[in-house]
Amino acid sequence: MPNDRTEPPVGAPLREAKQAMRTLVAAARDALDPAWRAQASVRLVERIAALPTFVDAGTVLLTAPFRSEWDASPLVARALAAGKVVALPRVDESSRMLELKRIVDPVRDIVAGYRGLPEPATRCERVATASIDWVLVPGIAFDRMGGRLGYGGGYYDRLLPVLPARAARVAGAFSAQIVDAVPSAPHDITMDTVVTEAEVVLARPRAR
Repeated sequence: MPNDRTEPPVGAPLREAKQAMRTLVAAARDALDPAWRAQASVRLVERIAALPTFVDAGTVLLTAPFRSEWDASPLVARALAAGKVVALPRVDESSRMLELKRIVDPVRDIVAGYRGLPEPATRCERVATASIDWVLVPGIAFDRMGGRLGYGGGYYDRLLPVLPARAARVAGAFSAQIVDAVPSAPHDITMDTVVTEAEVVLARPRAR
């Protein structure tokens, strides 16, 4: 009998499929009304802050918002107020890796860095990858199985495997960024939890 199953793309077709989805979903996110994005960001923060994995984490790796991304700044403030150690990533162009730096005062410690990204200042204290309990993973698109489409630089693809096994991998996104299936290869890393302004799309326990 012929096999009617559609095989996932690999090689150049996979790269092309990923780039096509990046373009499409980024445009949809950019087109969202800024006032709506602000309100949706508040709901996203509420949902993520209520996750047991976030509540229980002592050291968290977060991100600062860029362009039309949802605004995670209040989540940073909540983590600091709760006494958590808060780290943000800083791009190391020479190694093509992310350095993790502690922030204490977002206004003072977060500056424009690599390609205009908001990053911790170089003077900020370095945080060991081994200490991370929870990580907020940015991306362009996600699916309901935890698939993630990043920005194409591969920085989180290189970072996530060196974080501790206990570290929960959590993604926040607008509903417009949830797709039926993210183009992926077998080695692509999936999320444990995906959250939008409307729902917790995926929540599975993290293997310890």
